[in-house]
Amino acid sequence: MSLEEDLVAALRTQCPRVFPKTAPYDTPTPYVVWQHVGGESIRFLDNSAPSTRHADIQITAWATTPKAALDLLRGIEDTLCASTALQASPRAEPSAAYDDGDELTGALQTFSVWGART
Repeated sequence: MSLEEDLVAALRTQCPRVFPKTAPYDTPTPYVVWQHVGGESIRFLDNSAPSTRHADIQITAWATTPKAALDLLRGIEDTLCASTALQASPRAEPSAAYDDGDELTGALQTFSVWGART
């Protein structure tokens, strides 16, 4: 599987509703969104690509209370760091996230993730 497929599989162990970038309107909480926010592009001296890729992935957990969002994100952090399919580590502690359009609160965190290129 690819880095993204392994990531989604890991996230779904903590929450069944996982979406890239944004969730559809009226998605029930809790839910998780993720997106690429950079990463280190790796090439060997002969310009060939390694079998793994690096990505910085921002993950946002949305819930009805700040505590519920943070608890979900903490579970995600533990799951990603324990994953055997990915090598993941948090870049920083979580930050608060708010959606001005409704009353959801969230917690977001960026992870350094190494995973399969395929």
